[in-house]
Amino acid sequence: MAPSSTSSEGAADGWVPPSRRPELADVVPLPQNDGPHPVVAIAYRDEFREVMDYFRALYFAGERSIRALHLTAEVIDLNPGNYTVWHFRRLILEALDADLQEEMNFVDRIAECNSKNYQIWHHKRWLAEKLGPDIANKEHEFTKSILAMDAKNYHAWSHRQWVLQALGGWETELEYCNQLLEEDVFNNSAWNQRYLVITRSPLLGGLAAMRDSEVDYTVGAILANPQNESPWRYLKGLYKGENNLLVADERISDVCLEVLKNDSTCVFALSLLLDLLHTGLQPSDELRGTIEAMKNSDPEIADADLATAVCSVLQKCDPLRINYWSWYRTTISSET
Repeated sequence: MAPSSTSSEGAADGWVPPSRRPELADVVPLPQNDGPHPVVAIAYRDEFREVMDYFRALYFAGERSIRALHLTAEVIDLNPGNYTVWHFRRLILEALDADLQEEMNFVDRIAECNSKNYQIWHHKRWLAEKLGPDIANKEHEFTKSILAMDAKNYHAWSHRQWVLQALGGWETELEYCNQLLEEDVFNNSAWNQRYLVITRSPLLGGLAAMRDSEVDYTVGAILANPQNESPWRYLKGLYKGENNLLVADERISDVCLEVLKNDSTCVFALSLLLDLLHTGLQPSDELRGTIEAMKNSDPEIADADLATAVCSVLQKCDPLRINYWSWYRTTISSET
């Protein structure tokens, strides 16, 4: 299949080989140097080889011209992952003082079909840095469109976070996180983004100001889906570095209790409860009774303290991390 243009820079009809283009008549193509005896020569298609030979000639000549810009678009169409071509294209754009908004439109069209290409997202960031805050909303809309197709696209999330912190657009980001979690409460990327918003947004007052309402939101998400690991981790993250506040907030131990009353083997509830007990939680009578019931069901831990008993339960219901829980139990024992 012959190369085709993905931008207005290419020919509208049929592909014409570089060797037959008048504007490249003075260019001597430069073949790839694989040495005299290549071990495993790559079987490039003739069209690819010819385009690259002409590109290579302009690249080594250091030519910053319209025809060089057009040729980089053609090479990118053939191989969007060629970082040398993207770098050279940026040099040309700067030398020509090109319309960077038009360039952003060009790269967006390519990104829609190559959304996990590092070079494309790097190029977008370079453009966004030069275009400034006025481009922020457009970039957010673009990443939304990519995430609508792939909610876990690391490149899109990374770019979105960079745009927020460098160019702005925080005003509706928490609402966007709400929307994503309403659509899929198991979307760990959306939980991660929510944490970024409440801790970094200059509009919300920081984690301390948001903590109370976020705890209520997260507890509700846990009770609706106790086996969803993301809100459990998010809940603990709301008290990062402030374990005294984590232990003091009765909502934290209460949610553990509510879940364990229905499922005494819920690893996430047991794990958080263990951390609370290890940090100094004095459990309510009801919570203590729930733990005592676990102890009484297993003669091996009937005489263990509460934290050790929970740790022993985790060793059995979370065999994948049995070595970790064994280590945790040893740590608890050495502290008593």
